[in-house]
Amino acid sequence: MADLNRALFLDRDGVINIDHGYVCTREQFDFVDGIFELGRRAAELGYLIVVVTNQAGIGRGYYTEQQFLELTDWMCRVFRERGVPVAKVHFCPFHPEHGIGSYRIDSIDRKPGPGMIVRAARDLEIDLAESILLGDKESDIEAGVAAGIACNVLYSPHNGAVPSPSSTIATATVTRLIDAIPYMSNRSPGGACK
Repeated sequence: MADLNRALFLDRDGVINIDHGYVCTREQFDFVDGIFELGRRAAELGYLIVVVTNQAGIGRGYYTEQQFLELTDWMCRVFRERGVPVAKVHFCPFHPEHGIGSYRIDSIDRKPGPGMIVRAARDLEIDLAESILLGDKESDIEAGVAAGIACNVLYSPHNGAVPSPSSTIATATVTRLIDAIPYMSNRSPGGACK
């Protein structure tokens, strides 16, 4: 059996771009400092870049799936131009309470559910135990843990304040994206996230 891939799973709003609330246009899309450096280092280390993002703004009717996909194509193009290939973007447009019509469902894809991560792992032949997730919300971390990702890093940039270990199930917490690089660099096959 061929070796499986390892991946860096990234949340979008709050990790890739500043979360201005339901970001759906290029004009609203401000990349977070350090995201390209992080992505380039991940690619150099052999990690696939996979984006897993809740997009309840679609379900709420704030913007369409087509608008999201057009913005995603542009985002991936910017990543490629900066030397960071994005292997896949998975998104969940559903919301169990505020979704409109067919978007009003409780989907396992919506984080903290692990659905998007598990599907990406199957499609891209990813070894989740060798992978890393970087998110800015506890629901991101919970999704990573539920999917079996061994290293789940919480990005908490607000005023440089690091949440206390008792307030998160994350493996580690960072206040700058580039501070997550050692968690990728220092891992040997089967090694712990440290």
